[in-house]
Amino acid sequence: MTPAQRHHSQGVSLYDSGEYQKAIEEFSQTIELDPQDAEAYYSRGLSYANLGQYERAIEDYDKAIELEPQYTWAYNNRGSSYRKLGQYERAIEDFDKAIELEPQYPWTYDSRGLSYANLGQYKRAIEDFNKAIELDPQLDLAYANRGVSYDELGQYERAIEDYDKAIELEPQFAQAYASRASSYFLLKQDERAIEDYNQAIKIDPNDGYAYYWRGQAHSQLGNSAQSAKDLAKAEELGYEPD
Repeated sequence: MTPAQRHHSQGVSLYDSGEYQKAIEEFSQTIELDPQDAEAYYSRGLSYANLGQYERAIEDYDKAIELEPQYTWAYNNRGSSYRKLGQYERAIEDFDKAIELEPQYPWTYDSRGLSYANLGQYKRAIEDFNKAIELDPQLDLAYANRGVSYDELGQYERAIEDYDKAIELEPQFAQAYASRASSYFLLKQDERAIEDYNQAIKIDPNDGYAYYWRGQAHSQLGNSAQSAKDLAKAEELGYEPD
């Protein structure tokens, strides 16, 4: 094993342990020793992305792609970083390229679907979520994300079916409970909404969204004291509705 390979191996171990800053130091050593190592740039980019440093991640993905133009995962993860930065059109371009290079990877369709949803193109988003589910019927996130798009189109019953499936696949999926609760809330089924918000909060006690909307559901039912308590908790957690 060369010194560059040793640093890269150590970087991967640190990355897998969640020690992203230390991983970056190791990948940087790899790059210093071997500036043509596309995988080292890619791995360092992943580490920056996990620290929320998306601009720096993109710079590394750029370099990885420059060195290896067919690097599918570099396109995929650069797209994810662009999406995190709100640059949805650029994200879609990268997901398009990743799909061109590897058309059987369900997560890329899911990510492109999220980007279309961010642009308000919910029907196109649903098409991508459909494809992700076709490729991996166990992909709980794709069901939940498709449910959100159905909600945005006012198709609340179809949304609930998707949240049901997401929860069946992942019973600790707090976001799916909160989203299903919101569908019930919009259907004026406040008691069922509260049950799901309760479950979301049980799984994630810091979910300000669930507290806020549970408060709204309690308000609809005339439970003013519980409503006020939930709304105060949501504010304490820093949640503000759009």
